[in-house]
Amino acid sequence: MSAVVTWRAIWLLSRLRLQRLSNLLFTIRFRRQPATPVRAATPAKRRGGAILAILMLVLMSFSFVNIARQSVLTLECQLAPGAVCAQAAPGRSTDDEALAAGALAREGYSAPVVNALALQLGLLFLTSVLAPLGSKELASADWDLEWLVTFPVRRRALLAARIAERSVANPTGLIAIMAPSVAIAWYAGFRWSAPLVALGAAALLLPIAAVLRTIADTGLRMSLQPSQLRNLQALCGVLSLPLFYLAMAFGLPSAGSIAAPLAAGAPGWLAWTPPGLAIGAITAAGPVQGAQSLGLLLAELAACIIFGLAILDRQLRHGVVGAGVRESVRKSGHRGPSAAPASDPARTWIALLPRSPVQRRELRLLSRDRNFLVQSLLMPVVIVGSQMLMNGSLRSMSTTGISAVALGLIAFGVSAYMLMLSAFQTINNEGQVLWLLYTFPTTLEQVLKDKAKLWAVLALAYPLILFGVGLGMASHLNWQMAGVAVLVLAGIPLYSVIAVALGVFASDPLSQDVRTRLSPSYVYLYMLLASLYAYGIYARAWWQSLVVLVLTAGLAQAFWQKARDALPYLLDPAAAPPARVSTADGMIAVMLFFVLQAVGALFMVHVLHMDTGATLLVAFALAGAVVYLLARLIYWRAGTAGVPALHGGGAVATLGLGVGTGMLAALFGVGYVAILRLTHSLPAELAASAGPHLSAAWLLPLAVIAAPLCEEFIFRGLLFGGLRRSMNFLPAAALSAGLFAIVHPPVSIVPVFVLGLCTAFAYERGKGLLAPMLVHAVYNAAVVGCQMLW
Repeated sequence: MSAVVTWRAIWLLSRLRLQRLSNLLFTIRFRRQPATPVRAATPAKRRGGAILAILMLVLMSFSFVNIARQSVLTLECQLAPGAVCAQAAPGRSTDDEALAAGALAREGYSAPVVNALALQLGLLFLTSVLAPLGSKELASADWDLEWLVTFPVRRRALLAARIAERSVANPTGLIAIMAPSVAIAWYAGFRWSAPLVALGAAALLLPIAAVLRTIADTGLRMSLQPSQLRNLQALCGVLSLPLFYLAMAFGLPSAGSIAAPLAAGAPGWLAWTPPGLAIGAITAAGPVQGAQSLGLLLAELAACIIFGLAILDRQLRHGVVGAGVRESVRKSGHRGPSAAPASDPARTWIALLPRSPVQRRELRLLSRDRNFLVQSLLMPVVIVGSQMLMNGSLRSMSTTGISAVALGLIAFGVSAYMLMLSAFQTINNEGQVLWLLYTFPTTLEQVLKDKAKLWAVLALAYPLILFGVGLGMASHLNWQMAGVAVLVLAGIPLYSVIAVALGVFASDPLSQDVRTRLSPSYVYLYMLLASLYAYGIYARAWWQSLVVLVLTAGLAQAFWQKARDALPYLLDPAAAPPARVSTADGMIAVMLFFVLQAVGALFMVHVLHMDTGATLLVAFALAGAVVYLLARLIYWRAGTAGVPALHGGGAVATLGLGVGTGMLAALFGVGYVAILRLTHSLPAELAASAGPHLSAAWLLPLAVIAAPLCEEFIFRGLLFGGLRRSMNFLPAAALSAGLFAIVHPPVSIVPVFVLGLCTAFAYERGKGLLAPMLVHAVYNAAVVGCQMLW
């Protein structure tokens, strides 16, 4: 009867843990619409992102398995006797991976390769133990164990159930063990049954990891205070990342990788550890050797569970609570009320920084929460540094020197990681006390601005230190490094704004479970945008970097405006902001406009075989018409306010404003073209940007009719109109003109920027699209006419 109760308790608690994980997953990814009635004036909030989550899961799984496959083949090339990857016919290029796969198929795994694979799986096994200890569960109250001991089940049965449910509910460990096991089993001859073999290996190794984890966190909870647990939690989180990157470095063929000598020197005793026995069972030459390794692994698993339960039973012999919940009560060194307060080091350095009350509060909380301090400030350095150390980048830099672009990518990468782990969590960290921010004698938008400024200043410390060292080590002033430094330093404040704004969309303050308050979809979006800015740092041409910088500034403004609109509704479970034209609408319209142009032009040239001039005109006009009609349809269905009108004033005044301002812009444009002609730079630039054989019959309608009609609705009506809701005229006009200029050829950026300022002025004064359309038409007619006459 006791055995029946024990197994039933294990089954029930394991199922409970899996159900909790399932509920958590579906709460994060597939949130349903609330049943609360929706306000008549505003639409309901929408939750989604299931497709993005599934796509990211597939990509991550493929990436991990591919890295594991590369590890197997790389180790076979480096360690297998006979140098299989060097056996190639003279004068013929070889594929090392194909040679290694062929050698494994013929001869199987050699002892050095098996030892190296055992070392790699052992590192991942340690990661599966440390990563859960570095989660928030270690420092939080262990309420489930305190609740379970009230059940009419023996304590050892509950401990066995706890080990079982931690074995089946360890997603980090499951991925870490299955990915290399699948690749190893595939090249061991199991082929399409390799996932089942890998699942069996995980089923035998994860219970051992669960025993070690349970012994560690139970003993730590019984002996350490919550503040000490948070410090230890942060340490476990920091240690797990280098171990993971070191294991992944086994797949790098670089000679500078730190994993190469470790793999070559892997000791033989690793074959007797649980990960080594699992590798031995998979790579065995015959069924007898495989059965021996499997039997030893089962014996080690049984011994681990038996001794683990005995240790846990002894740890809990005096109960499951080691101390009270009040952190202020210390076991020793308690000071009475009359004792003088000790100096607070955090208060000393915080007092030296200029800050608002909100920033002072944020710094105070940061100094107290050491886990968050380590996660936000130290973890980015560990992540980037570990990757560079494992793949040999640091060693190559020490011998060949570091380039300006590489230094910029490193500096921006560390800062971007830091903002993702800190500024992105601005709203989420407030938790269920977010409502207190609404009671402050300032707006919530100003509170978020102060926090964004604070995180931007902290994130700027990394590039300032790195570029300071780089410029100091240079023998002379490196202008390329100075330019990259300016680009990085300009981008970090923008990404601080983007991170805070995306954190508003990603957070669900009403969620009861802290793990469901943040949507991973917006984390992926932030990482994607950061990678786009990294391309701007890597770009060779200055105008490409300028394009990325201006686009990033536009995106930052667009996201911030959307976040500001959503702030009054964060604590409302059913309502969302009323629909209004925003900067984000303009950014989406711009991207859609040029994508449709490119797709249409390719179709007309390669399928319809149209003339170049006709292709440009038709693709431009069709893309503009589609964007215009689509925007109008969406705005009509949503009842959007602020949709740009064609005419907003008197006809004579509008005509005079448009023609007069257009003549000023045209005067500047014609003068600019004349200067280019005098400097002999115009013909080459035009040949590179305007396209060949573009006749006047197509160029004039394109420039004078199609361009003003399409571009003014998008850039002035949507983009400038959206910016104008959040900015004064001059910054809104400058940003919209900058975005307008960068989508034109580099030679025309300066005059087109001036045209953007003039059209924004005409739209502001004319209260409609007709005036800026006239400005645009007059400018294009004058500039194109002068080019054709000259």
